[in-house]
Amino acid sequence: MSSPTTSRPTLASFWHDLPREGKLLLSVVAFEFIGTGLVMPFWVVYLHEVRNFSLSDTGLLLGVPPLAGFIAVGPGGSLIDRFGGRRVLIASLFAIGTGELVMAFASTRPLAAVGLMLNGIAFGMSWPAANTLVSSVVSSDIRQRYFGVNFTLLNLGIGIGGVIGGFFVDVDRLITFQTIYLVDAASYLPALFLLLVPLRHLTGRAQHDPDTADEKVSYLAVLRRPAVLPLTVLTFVSAFVGYAQLNTGMPAYARVIGEVSTRGLGFAFAANTLVIVLLQLVVLKRIEGRRRTRVVAVMGFIWAGSWLCLGAAGLVPGTLGATLLVAACASVFALGETLLQPTIPAMVNDLAPDHLRGRYNALSAGSFQLASVIAPPIAGALIGHGHGNIWILSLIVGCAVVGVLAIGDLERHLPESVNGIRPQPDDVARPPAPVTSSPLDTLG
Repeated sequence: MSSPTTSRPTLASFWHDLPREGKLLLSVVAFEFIGTGLVMPFWVVYLHEVRNFSLSDTGLLLGVPPLAGFIAVGPGGSLIDRFGGRRVLIASLFAIGTGELVMAFASTRPLAAVGLMLNGIAFGMSWPAANTLVSSVVSSDIRQRYFGVNFTLLNLGIGIGGVIGGFFVDVDRLITFQTIYLVDAASYLPALFLLLVPLRHLTGRAQHDPDTADEKVSYLAVLRRPAVLPLTVLTFVSAFVGYAQLNTGMPAYARVIGEVSTRGLGFAFAANTLVIVLLQLVVLKRIEGRRRTRVVAVMGFIWAGSWLCLGAAGLVPGTLGATLLVAACASVFALGETLLQPTIPAMVNDLAPDHLRGRYNALSAGSFQLASVIAPPIAGALIGHGHGNIWILSLIVGCAVVGVLAIGDLERHLPESVNGIRPQPDDVARPPAPVTSSPLDTLG
């Protein structure tokens, strides 16, 4: 067990412990995700209001990327274990840049589907490739902090892009939306340069033990390994009630039921980012050494509150109050994100053996993708047919399920070292920890 008296790491110590390759990988994150922030809040707006596709068709189209990613993630994990994370990540960046170019000129549903499919394939392979590459150069004791800092920089870029996009795009001017997709495509060039030149010596592939070098391991066999299945299920449920809804259902609900403007949506996503940028490093220090499963359970409770805020926005449509409630939804959701993002990737990569790290990360990404396949059509159908309250209620129930899965099944199967508890040599002699009033102190 950990104690609140355990020293908390500082950002300076993290940066000192981080190898050169890790520092370089962090250096381009914010810039790359400015492009993402330009387009992310406006997928529904672009397809439904600019390209004039129906809301139901938009929901189906936005199910294409996660479906393509879900199909690609399995072969992607095997390719990562065979060829390394760097090569797969390079191919993914080329694919997503091409997808954004296609989206800029997606005047028909089939063309939009092609662009979205390329995005999905790239995302399905880039997430496990990037996490595997990071884990090959960043040691286990600082991975949680790395994933947290990376998430902070990622959201800094998204927030900057969201604010710029909110002011720039105009639903009556197609050229404004085409511009942001072209800029997004260009934003991946620095990362490509980094991987092709200064980091060309990396492979992101484990040096296999001779006994495992030729081992053929199926995904079903990986799922049968201790703690893998409950961790995968938890990732799926948290993705379904979380990001899959924030990126599609929330904008649809805000626009159709809350009658919030595109500028209001841009500010909501900016508020989401601001909370993450301001709190992620603080939260990282508070959760260090605490059980990651209980951190995720608290996150589920927080996300339930965010969906209540969004539901309240539907009670005052077209008002400043609706805009503020949507921003509150995104902000409260962001607090939950600061708990989730450092923990699940760290659990996955601390649990994975080196020679199967690509497959472990692919399973995690695949569960995320599967949730994202299912969520947009459900959200589009319920919101489009006037059943927004049922949609909100289902998300709140799902958030409660996240807590049960985290502190129930998963915690029983997860080794303590993977769950964030580092053994202390003087644990036996250490006196009982003092009781504090912080909610996070119940997580250890």
